[in-house]
Amino acid sequence: MSQRDEFIEEMKAKLDEWNAEIDKLTAQARQASDDARVKYQEDIEQLKKRQAETQQRLEELRHASEEAWDTVRQGMDDSWELMRKAFRDASSRFK
Repeated sequence: MSQRDEFIEEMKAKLDEWNAEIDKLTAQARQASDDARVKYQEDIEQLKKRQAETQQRLEELRHASEEAWDTVRQGMDDSWELMRKAFRDASSRFK
C-alpha cells in the first residue's frame, strides 16, 4: 500500500472513530436537562458541520492528482485540526 493510500485509510479510520463519538455525545444530550440539551445540540451540530467538511476534504484527497496531493493534504490537515478542536471543545462541555 502506498504512503498516500495509508494516509487516506488512517484519516478515514479517525473520521469513523469521531462519528462514533458524535453518536455517543448525541445519546448523552438526549438524557440532559432541556436547557443543557439545547446547548449540546448546538455543539453536536457544529461537530457534524466540521465532520462533513472533513469528509469532503477526504474525498478531495482521494481524487487529487499527484501534482495537487501536497496542497490537498495540507487542506486535509487543516480541516482535521479544526475538527479536533471542535470535538475537544464540545467534549469538555459535556463533562
